[in-house]
Amino acid sequence: MSDDEERPARVEDVHELASAMPHVTVEYGNGENPVYQVGRKSFVFFRNPRPDAVDPATGERYPDVIVFWVESEMDKQALVQDETSPFFTTAHFDGHPSVLLRASRIGELTRTELAEVIQDAWLSRASARRAAAWLAGRA
Repeated sequence: MSDDEERPARVEDVHELASAMPHVTVEYGNGENPVYQVGRKSFVFFRNPRPDAVDPATGERYPDVIVFWVESEMDKQALVQDETSPFFTTAHFDGHPSVLLRASRIGELTRTELAEVIQDAWLSRASARRAAAWLAGRA
């Protein structure tokens, strides 16, 4: 792997990697936050500050939460149960196939790890035909 792939991930990488996936469109939500979609289904989006994601010490809403879809509850739990992982969830997302990540902690992932999360998010939302074509192109 190149040094670039193993360097700490940056927020700019989210935009670059998500938009590089096939058939992606970008919508803008409240606050002009980007929402990356495949087939009109969101797979990564930047969330506005919400009352369910707050700093436990100050009670301030996190201003930098990124949401990534996952394939299953098992995949979600694998990411959020590790206490050293920067991924988390909130009660608001109980039963929702997604994990949260604060942009301020994105550097705890390598660019390669972030790419895997984004690719998995895309695969979880893309049509079976698009997913199969993308996977076949990587073989």
